[in-house]
Amino acid sequence: MTDRKKYKILTYLIGVVWLVNGLFCKILNFVPRHEQIVARILGDDFSKPITILIGLSEIIIGLWVLSKLKSQLNAIAQMTIVASMNILEFILAPDLLLWGKLNALFALMFIILVYYNEFVLHKKLKLEASK
Repeated sequence: MTDRKKYKILTYLIGVVWLVNGLFCKILNFVPRHEQIVARILGDDFSKPITILIGLSEIIIGLWVLSKLKSQLNAIAQMTIVASMNILEFILAPDLLLWGKLNALFALMFIILVYYNEFVLHKKLKLEASK
């Protein structure tokens, strides 16, 4: 498989992860645990609307990934958001996570995937195109 094809597949995969998490897990509340995590961290009073806003934000990130605009900034934002969110959840709501504290490992794997896609594959493709 070519690097260009790998980059394209990984970009779509990463974008879809954000879109699915935002729409299905948060906005449509197919995974109520997400709202419970928000309630634990920020309080019950506004957990539903905040969860919906987080879901909308995730959809925007997914669309941004798929647009490929300012992809390095996007990758940095994704890695920062995923790391921050998972540190908070690890400390404040580990019992509500799908895999408990092991969730941090999956978050790290996702961060590495985003890094690899943007700063290894995409960089390599840019260098090849400039030759």
